Amino acid sequence: MSAGFVPPPYPYERLGEIKAIADKLDGGAVDLSIGTPCDPPPPAVIAALADASKAQGYPPSIGTPALRQAAARWIFRRLGAEVDADTELAACVGTKEFVASTPQYLKLRTPDRDTVLYPAISYPTYEMGATLAGLRAVPYRELADISAEDAGRALCVWVNSPSNPTGELLDLAAAAAWGRQHDVPVLSDECYAEFSYATGPTTILRTGTQGVLALHSLSKRDNFAGARIGFYAGDAELVHYLREVRKHAGLMPPGPVQQAAVVALDDDVHVDAQRDRYWRRMQRLRDVLAAVGLACELPAGAFYLWLVAPDGDAWGCARMLAERAGIVGSPGEFYGTVSAGNLRLAAVAPDERIELAARRVGLS
Repeated sequence: MSAGFVPPPYPYERLGEIKAIADKLDGGAVDLSIGTPCDPPPPAVIAALADASKAQGYPPSIGTPALRQAAARWIFRRLGAEVDADTELAACVGTKEFVASTPQYLKLRTPDRDTVLYPAISYPTYEMGATLAGLRAVPYRELADISAEDAGRALCVWVNSPSNPTGELLDLAAAAAWGRQHDVPVLSDECYAEFSYATGPTTILRTGTQGVLALHSLSKRDNFAGARIGFYAGDAELVHYLREVRKHAGLMPPGPVQQAAVVALDDDVHVDAQRDRYWRRMQRLRDVLAAVGLACELPAGAFYLWLVAPDGDAWGCARMLAERAGIVGSPGEFYGTVSAGNLRLAAVAPDERIELAARRVGLS
C-alpha cells in the first residue's frame, strides 16, 4: 500500500524550544508568534453575543440579511466600494476555513484546471488549501512573473494586502486586471484592511466585482478571532456557486455570532482605537529590537514587524530574542522558503507584556 498524505507539523507547534527559553525569564514568555488578538471586543458586541435567542435554530449558511447588509454598509463606508448584499456577499465561518476549503470547490467547478497561485511569502494556508485539495500549489513573487502555462492551469490566484507577514500594500487594481486578462479568479484576502497605515483602507472591489472576491474577517478588525466569523464578496456568479456548495458542506456561522457581528461592523470607533494601539505597540517593539542590535522598519499595514535575521539565521535570532527579552517570534520559513532568513513579530501582546520585554533589554 502506498503512503498517503501525511500532515506536516503545524508551524507554530515547532516553537517549543523557543518558548522554553523565554519561559526561563522571570515573568515568562512574551509570545509574539501568532497574530491572535489580545484586546477585548466592544462591550456591545459581547452583549449581542450573549443573547441566546438566535441559538435555537440553524443559522443561515450565507449569513442573515442583517449581517450581509451590515457587511455591505461597511464595505461602502470604510473601503469605498459597493456590493449587492443579496447577490454578491455571503458569510463564512472565519476566513481560514474559507482559504483552506475553497480550492477543492473551485476544482469541482472547473475540473480541467489544477493549480492554485499564491504569494511566495505568505500565510501558509494558501499553499495548504491547494495541497488538501490535491492541487498544484505554485508560488509567485510578482504577478508578471507567472508563466503562461501556470496561468492557463490556474483555478485562482491569491493576493493578500496588507500582507501577512510583511505588511506590504499591493496594487489591487493591477491584480484585478491580471486576473481578468488571464481569466483567473482573483481571491483577495483583505483581513487587515483596516490596519493600513501608509494609505487608507481599500479593497479590490473598487475595480468592480467581475472575476474577483474580497475576503474579510472580524478576527483582527474587532478582536473577535474566537468567534470565527467573516465574509466574502464580489463576482455574483462565483458567490452564488460558493454559497450553494458551502450549504451542502454544513458551513454555518453560529446565530449569536452573526448577531454580534452586525453590532461590530456598524461601529468604527473601536477599530480606530485598535489601529492606534497596534501602531504604538509596533513602535515600542522596534525600540526593543534596536536595543539588542536588530534593525526593523515599521510596516505599511497589518500589525507585524518583519525583520532580516543577522547572517540569515532566523532560528538563531529567535533564540537570542527569547534569551535577552523573553520574546517568542516566528521564523520566516513558516511563510515560505524564500523568507527563511526573516523573523516575524506580532504586536498582539498587552502593553504591560511588551513593557516587560523592554525592561529586560534595559529600556525604561
